[in-house]
Amino acid sequence: MSVTAAPLDLTDPAVVADPYPSFARAREAAPVQWHEGLQLWLAFTHAEANAVLRDRRLGRIWRDKEPAGRFGQFNLIHRNAILEMEPPEHTRLRRLISAAFARGHVERLRPWVQQLADRMVDELLERSGGTEPVDILSGMAEQLPVEVIAELLGVPEADRPLLRPWSNAIVKMYEYGRTADVEDAAERAAGEFVEYLRGLAAQRRTALGEDLLSHLVSTRDADGDKLTEDELVTTCILLLNAGHEATVNVSGNGLLALLEHPDQLQRLREDPALLPTAIEELMRFDSPLQLFERTATEDVELGGITIERGQKIAALLGSANHDPAVFPDPETLDVGRTDNPHISFGAGIHFCIGAPLARVELQASFGALLGRTTRLELGRPARRRPEFVIRGLADLPVVLTR
Repeated sequence: MSVTAAPLDLTDPAVVADPYPSFARAREAAPVQWHEGLQLWLAFTHAEANAVLRDRRLGRIWRDKEPAGRFGQFNLIHRNAILEMEPPEHTRLRRLISAAFARGHVERLRPWVQQLADRMVDELLERSGGTEPVDILSGMAEQLPVEVIAELLGVPEADRPLLRPWSNAIVKMYEYGRTADVEDAAERAAGEFVEYLRGLAAQRRTALGEDLLSHLVSTRDADGDKLTEDELVTTCILLLNAGHEATVNVSGNGLLALLEHPDQLQRLREDPALLPTAIEELMRFDSPLQLFERTATEDVELGGITIERGQKIAALLGSANHDPAVFPDPETLDVGRTDNPHISFGAGIHFCIGAPLARVELQASFGALLGRTTRLELGRPARRRPEFVIRGLADLPVVLTR
């Protein structure tokens, strides 16, 4: 195979802090390049990354982490996940999950989500008083999606503080260069999360409610098929891990981008009707998920190279979303950008099933922040988390004025 050394080190602090200049250099070199350290191909351009997500010859092929005895619960929640399977298993599972979602859960929650966002912003205003910086991440961005998904699933309020630590520990397994301690914490969190959800599902079977978990428990298709208990548990964990992490990081990355582009922040204040387009632009401008792997099930020609059967290729979503061949002036934040085919929610059969819910949450939180304040100002420099794949902030100190 023709090998080009990819011009970036995903563990380099400078790349983690700002990968986009490295992406730009790589796109100019070649659309698809081999990364010797990761032993996979990387797709840098929008066309090739989009093809990686859509080409049915490039699949999500789950292989248990080894040794299997050490990662039993982590493997269980991925082996049964819709994100880690291909048709026909994927088709069956998505049909059942979509049937449960189709009962109007997102629209049912919309007014409640807005009230929650308004209340959280009011609490931040009380603490800030126009002079003191408060952390938007811990004070709102991290809390709101957990509360929403917990409400969606019908998790009792007393148990909700358990969810985010479990999610945080599990998703660190997706990073490169992780330590044994990180892996052990992920396995413990997976085990505790699985055990908790088995108990909650058992309660729903004896007393169904109007929440999504009840509908996932009771949904059957025309042939009488239903989710197995492992599929049910895995689906709930995926909703929290994928939906929650993405929403938190769009909130943090997006608000920081607006604070660093005060003209766009003011434009959004003056024209709140731009909010839906602004959310899409914030997702494009600094993507919450940077890398998504696929495996070739046969030899595939892409970007002038051959991906051999069994080899992995990753779509670099942030690089694709900054491709000047698709996005005019891609390094410019434009909250009114209407032609915006970003792939932050994925593409093809693995397009994010929770995208409508994420958009409701983001429109509510940004709408509350802009509508209930006259000024938002960075209190001190934000700190970024030291991971590349899931891109987000460690804190975001902001001064808010009522």
